[in-house]
Amino acid sequence: MTAQTATSAAPPVAAPSADATPASGRRRRPPALSQSRIAVGQVRDALSRGLGAGVKAFGPAWRVVAGRVGPVLAVVSPLGWIALSGAVVSIVLAVVFAWAEFGFVAATLLAAFLIALAFVFGRSTYAVEIELNPRRVVAGERALGRMEVTNTGSRAVLPTRVELPVGAGTAEFMIPRLAAGAQTEELFAVPTARRALILAGPALSVRGDQLGLVRRTTAWTGQVELFVHPRTTRLVATARGLVRDLEGQTTKVITDSDLAFHALRTYEPGDDIRNVHWRTSARTGQLMVRQYQETRRSQLLLVFDAERAHFASDDEFELGVSVLASIGCQVIREETEIDAVWQRKPLRVATPTALLDDSCRIQPVDGMHASLRDFVRQSTLRLASPSLVVLVVGSGLGAAELRAAVTLFGNDTEIVAVRVDAAGEPRLSRLGGMMLATVSELGELPALLKRAGR
Repeated sequence: MTAQTATSAAPPVAAPSADATPASGRRRRPPALSQSRIAVGQVRDALSRGLGAGVKAFGPAWRVVAGRVGPVLAVVSPLGWIALSGAVVSIVLAVVFAWAEFGFVAATLLAAFLIALAFVFGRSTYAVEIELNPRRVVAGERALGRMEVTNTGSRAVLPTRVELPVGAGTAEFMIPRLAAGAQTEELFAVPTARRALILAGPALSVRGDQLGLVRRTTAWTGQVELFVHPRTTRLVATARGLVRDLEGQTTKVITDSDLAFHALRTYEPGDDIRNVHWRTSARTGQLMVRQYQETRRSQLLLVFDAERAHFASDDEFELGVSVLASIGCQVIREETEIDAVWQRKPLRVATPTALLDDSCRIQPVDGMHASLRDFVRQSTLRLASPSLVVLVVGSGLGAAELRAAVTLFGNDTEIVAVRVDAAGEPRLSRLGGMMLATVSELGELPALLKRAGR
């Protein structure tokens, strides 16, 4: 009875209020605030799902509309958009401030734009053909082009202006009115003062006003390539690396099977019995086998360093390309195996024409590799081991960097470096384990390589 009375007499414990602080010290969030945040999150998710569904539903339709409207809006030139913007601003000023002058300005701009739109309507039925004769020239030679335009429709075509991009410029021709089936011919000259790959085309018929507010073009042809080859010089076939060897060139490497006999040695287990020299074995009383000097077919590696910083001028760079093309063409004519590389990609060496065509694409590069050694190492990873390496470099390349690149090749590899220096004197010198030829003009190359071959 006493225990029960004591228990019943204990005061009741009050329930914690919403604002009470728990023992952990953290204040509970009010239920109303939590519910509002949940509601905001649900609304945000619903909007996201709605926008996603809208994009999926109207995305294809919008692309179709953009595909149809885009070409129409492209007819308006930047000057046309300026005229339309000026008309809109003038209308606003005339209405808001009651300035009649701006009303006249807006009317003039809109009238000019509407008149210009009339010039873009109409269809042309042309067949256009572009010819370049010849397709390959040497820098400085003359190249002519011909554009033939034929009306293939059943109705006459009004006079039209035709633009023909040729290299960095654009040639413009006024095509007269052509009856059904009629044709006209236009001739043009292509500037070929420097080595380049010139693209002619596409031929564009242009419809538009004289002010240039609107412009609609139609392409009638593709692009035609004109190769302007670098100037080259003929080299003598006795220069180093420009020799024809049908059986290969002997090296200092000793092998057990080849063509060039070297010496005899004592037989060892595993040697091929076919290499036993029986007459000497009978005389000495022990088996003797033949040893040979390894022979290798000449493999030339032609490397052109196109780093802009290594050349003093554009003319010096062009001289370097001419040196590269001259050596490469002579090696290909002598039927020696060759690989030719520059910073972008390997050059085609199947024929002299292929090499000259690819040399037209060589352009100066800026910082593609950390050094000449890094460029040569990456460019030759998958190439056969060369017996001769010819490096064509500019006058701005230091001797230390050139020597560092040479260390990539073995001691049995001959190395010739040709440095182009338009302001220097032609000379032949030794630099470490390689021969260094300095060329200031293309005509000096044959004599310097002939001396290097000796």
